[in-house]
Amino acid sequence: MSKLKATKIVATLGPSTRNAADVLALAQAGVNVFRLNFSHGSHQDHATRLQWIRQAEVELGQPLAALMDLQGPKLRIGTFKDGKVDLEKGQLLRLDLDPSPGDQQRVCLPHPEILAALRPGMQLLLDDGKIRLQVIDANPESAITEVQNPAELSDRKGVNVPEALLELSPLTSKDRADLDFGLQIGVDWVALSFVQRPEDMREARNIIGERAFLLAKIEKPSAITELDAIIELSDAVMVARGDLGVELPAETLPRLQKRIIQRCRLQGKPVVVATQMLESMRFSPAPTRAEVTDVANAVFEGADAVMLSAETASGHYPLEAVQMMSKVIRQVESDPAYRTQLDAQHPGAEPTSADAISCAIRRIARILPLSALVNFSSSGSTSLRAARERPQVPILSLTPNLRTARRLALAWGVYSLHQPSYAEVSNLADTAKQAVRQLGLGQAGDSIVITAGIPFGQPGTTNMLQIEQLEPTTP
Repeated sequence: MSKLKATKIVATLGPSTRNAADVLALAQAGVNVFRLNFSHGSHQDHATRLQWIRQAEVELGQPLAALMDLQGPKLRIGTFKDGKVDLEKGQLLRLDLDPSPGDQQRVCLPHPEILAALRPGMQLLLDDGKIRLQVIDANPESAITEVQNPAELSDRKGVNVPEALLELSPLTSKDRADLDFGLQIGVDWVALSFVQRPEDMREARNIIGERAFLLAKIEKPSAITELDAIIELSDAVMVARGDLGVELPAETLPRLQKRIIQRCRLQGKPVVVATQMLESMRFSPAPTRAEVTDVANAVFEGADAVMLSAETASGHYPLEAVQMMSKVIRQVESDPAYRTQLDAQHPGAEPTSADAISCAIRRIARILPLSALVNFSSSGSTSLRAARERPQVPILSLTPNLRTARRLALAWGVYSLHQPSYAEVSNLADTAKQAVRQLGLGQAGDSIVITAGIPFGQPGTTNMLQIEQLEPTTP
């Protein structure tokens, strides 16, 4: 690989990012996509941070993407008379629609859709899985549950229902207002939380249209059941291990992570691994060995990107966390075992000209000393198919479309240059060579592969492959 890392970094912005200079420093350290978490902060906070991202993009001369993460339906219990209760194992606890403060025997569950879905024998999880309740009896008005473990339960703790498919939209009224605002200020990606079924993706797509790209967060067991259909309807996918690890046994997460990555790679969709990757770096300048191994494993498995959440949003060492993640990525990508593992998981090609060309490039890179693959692209689809092949050299995407350049910031191995003039290029070879030199990706004598569509500039028409050699620059 070149000096450019292939695996991308997504970093969440928050109070720890104080100004545009902080955002620029994070980008220089290796961040490719910045996450705006709409579960926290005001609209003005997010608008300001988006301005900082755009400033950093200009100063760095490299496209940076802004990902808005919608909160989704947060399911919570009501309140207690004394703010909390101590539950005992084996006791009964009634959940009902009565909004009055609860006590040792009952508490409000202001979600009729949950009560309608409950059946005897099902489990409910409260407070991120710390408290387990088993349903004894249920009706549309209330449910009688048995406490499975002793614990303290306080006001408005979260509720997870792993065994039920809930009849609710993934877009709350808050999400719809946030989404409208995010699209107005020009976010590049929208992350849809708590996706349960393909219909959730269609609902969001109908609202978003072509104004942003859509990422599905996999954090519900029902989404695993419908995984392939959800991936097909998405532009990218996130392995959201926080809620997924609450709703499913923790020991199943590693195999599910591998499965989701493999299915995304098969369909050529970028996949992000997220949650608690360097969690200890919220308060420590150094991660645990287990965290380093976790990041490395996600890279070895072929993830397009790895994500930092609280580490950069509210942690004490946001820059150090990004620097550490970059170091781990580079260390893995320099290991020969990394290439061996990627090749072992190589998906079969589709019967299209773009895949035929991408496969040919992969073979050429094994024979010739290539320094880069240069792809002239309008929509970015061919660059994504090239990334699916996981070639041994960087993929340089030259596009006249800034939206496409930002989209590809999430894709493995793809780095973009955006110029309106790329819409009408008279000499592909000279333009490609100049771009390779601009990024310092090659030297005299190196070969590059150029791909484009003829007629030029029409999306989805990639049908040309050309091999060129870099000449010495004249003094």
